[in-house]
Amino acid sequence: MSILAGRPATEGVVGALASAAPSLRDRLLEAAVQIMTTAGWGRVTMARLADEVGVSRQTVYNEIGTKNDLAEAMVMRELDRFLAGVTQSFDENPDDLIAAIQHSARRVLKYAEDNALLHAVVSATHGADTELLPLLTTHSEYLLEGAKLVIGERVADYDVDLPEGRLEASIDMVVRLVLSHVMQPTATPARTADDIAWIAERVLG
Repeated sequence: MSILAGRPATEGVVGALASAAPSLRDRLLEAAVQIMTTAGWGRVTMARLADEVGVSRQTVYNEIGTKNDLAEAMVMRELDRFLAGVTQSFDENPDDLIAAIQHSARRVLKYAEDNALLHAVVSATHGADTELLPLLTTHSEYLLEGAKLVIGERVADYDVDLPEGRLEASIDMVVRLVLSHVMQPTATPARTADDIAWIAERVLG
């Protein structure tokens, strides 16, 4: 018997749509990204976010906190998205560390190509949005340390013949190399990922 038996025909559809609807937090973060990428970080205010999403300013403060908290939430959400691709790549290559790194780099770089928030960040580093620069300095460590933590945990599943200190240094190097190409790409994601994998193979063996 169908699990929908005895229920209105539209109830299952409505329920599915409701579960797929973005949360208030996601809507606020999306609105913040939209404002920042079109008008600059200085134009992002709690009042404007409230107007964009259709809630009170107090609701925005209750959900997000301060503007600095908003910046952190935006950075952490992007980090989660980047690392989701990394996790998938390692899951798909459980017996080949270099392939996992190559696929991870390609996914991350491809995602970064069309990332509006990242483009705004790059513009800020070139002086287009000086108000955003202090926040980048403060929160960039989240990206680096978060990525190193996830990669380190996944690399531990592979047989790498390196002392612990050297392994940590190698992971740090690979992560920084990928992030540098995220910020300033010099070739296609596929070509850059191949180059990063070539370097990783010689370092990690």
